[in-house]
Amino acid sequence: DGLSHLSAYERKRLKNITENAKFFAALKLHEVSARLNQLTTKRQSHITKRAKPKKVEDEPARRRSMRLLRVEPLDIPLLETPARPAAEEYPQVPAGPLPMVPEDQPENSKWTEALLSTWMRISELNTDHADQGTPDIKRYQESLSSMVLSEENVRKVVKARVCSMAIHPSQSTILVAAGDKLGHVGLWNVSCRSEEGAHTFLPHSFQVSCMHFSPCNPAHLLSLSSDTLRCADVTRAVFDEICRSEENFSCFDFLEENACTAIVSHWDGAVAVVDRRTPGVSSELSADIGFGRTRTVHVHPVNKHYFLAAGSVDVCVFDVRYLKAKGNKPLISLTGHTKSVASAYFSPVTGSRVVTVCADDKLRIFNSKNTQVLLIFKKQSKSKPTKTASQNLPGRWLTRFRAIWDPKQEHCFLVGSMAQPRQIQVFQDTGTLLHSFYNGDCLTSVCSINVVHPSQNILVGGNSSGRLHVF
Repeated sequence: DGLSHLSAYERKRLKNITENAKFFAALKLHEVSARLNQLTTKRQSHITKRAKPKKVEDEPARRRSMRLLRVEPLDIPLLETPARPAAEEYPQVPAGPLPMVPEDQPENSKWTEALLSTWMRISELNTDHADQGTPDIKRYQESLSSMVLSEENVRKVVKARVCSMAIHPSQSTILVAAGDKLGHVGLWNVSCRSEEGAHTFLPHSFQVSCMHFSPCNPAHLLSLSSDTLRCADVTRAVFDEICRSEENFSCFDFLEENACTAIVSHWDGAVAVVDRRTPGVSSELSADIGFGRTRTVHVHPVNKHYFLAAGSVDVCVFDVRYLKAKGNKPLISLTGHTKSVASAYFSPVTGSRVVTVCADDKLRIFNSKNTQVLLIFKKQSKSKPTKTASQNLPGRWLTRFRAIWDPKQEHCFLVGSMAQPRQIQVFQDTGTLLHSFYNGDCLTSVCSINVVHPSQNILVGGNSSGRLHVF
């Protein structure tokens, strides 16, 4: 009882400590620990040691490939092979004229000669269609319904994404040209109906963003890339170089019916005037029009001195006669676009209408004379009355949509669509959907770029894999 001086709490604590000590002593933990040590030692004794590897001297000599060791054989000498230069991912096309030879075929290929001969022959025929009148909407809609797509009218013409197209104005033969992202220009004689009807050339180093057959001489095909404007002259079988610049080209259009002069736009916003009759490959004039970016230019069909430029959010009409290096003011500004504008084109007969495609998923129709916005509407389809914004935006892997007027109809235009089934839509300038071109078996992709024949009921759509579809 020598703990009487402690408090009741401390006595209770000591009692608990004593009882716990007796409990652990009864468990005999020291014997369990000794037993575990014995088991551990016994298991380690049965572990087999890994055999030591044999020395290299004891093994027989391995046979080595003399080719992999790059050792010359003792009996047969190796032929000397020149060192190959490092292959470039995108080889640069040299400046100056280039022969019109397909990329993967010999120069004297009979199939190439047949295609070029056809192009030359149909260019000599009369392709004047100025006397044809604009059909009424009912007859026009009936002609659209009669156009179909068949399996033999689908062909991969270029290797990469289609960025531009042009169709020959011939009324007897369907000849289509397409330019892709890698600088290829493909020619396809649709009327040939054989595998040898399409050939691919490489006249450019970069994306072919714009193409036109010459309105006065369809034996000439002009194509525009980022650094050069070329003319494919089939009579001489050569790609001539018209203009070259370090600035990036984006689009061009002819300023005259004789196609001697052209207005060329730059991605940085400026425009240039090019005259094919002037020696050299420089432009006649470079003008700053105040745009941050210029994607398309289009010349008025009647008054050729007016041209339409579409940029980031700017769509303006300028007079080429008053262009100067700086300080250019537009005659008309078509405002109201909230995002970047992909294209803007005058109506084909009178130029009284302008259709624009904007990244806000809206098509806009303007009166080009008084800048009045006649109509703003979202694209429509058979499946849904209106589309969401994402259905009009093609994304990074598709060429941006461009709404083009039908040359035979003043009040109707065509544009690609993201709707299912894949289709190309025809609208009236009132916003009415007149027709949708589709074929569930033959058209399964988005046709961002389209072109219409100037006098025949022929429509060609190009997709992102280099394939063309002819209705």
